Amino acid sequence: MNIVKSFVFLAASLVASASFAQQAAYQPPPWTYQTKQLNRAEIDALLAKPQQVVVLDVRRPDELISKGAFPVYLNIQTKEVEQNLGYIPKDRTIITVSNRAHRAGAVGDILTAKGFKVAGAAGTLDYEDQGGKVARIQPPAPKPAN
Repeated sequence: MNIVKSFVFLAASLVASASFAQQAAYQPPPWTYQTKQLNRAEIDALLAKPQQVVVLDVRRPDELISKGAFPVYLNIQTKEVEQNLGYIPKDRTIITVSNRAHRAGAVGDILTAKGFKVAGAAGTLDYEDQGGKVARIQPPAPKPAN
């Protein structure tokens, strides 16, 4: 029985090590956008002025649930931004958001070209990597079958 426990512990340790190695090995692609990539301190400073800022999250709804989101945001998916410009306020500074900020950077460039004031792009995963906390949305429990 001790051999089985040792094997299970060893297997779990190997899985944890492999997972850590994958996370440590993550190298973001180069930043190729005109929109500034924001760090945690810059995001926190902008979020401290909620009357002046709108957070535009460009991810799919399933990503908002699985990856977390800033507490208050406007969600328009990347592919639908140009068709929905009328919903984005022009009188506020915009923070575009995605998982690692690359889609947010691309949307930031589009909005800047259309005359919007974009502070920069943020990634929720980057923000968490820097010690920030994002809200986790819990989907409702499925209804029991009749």
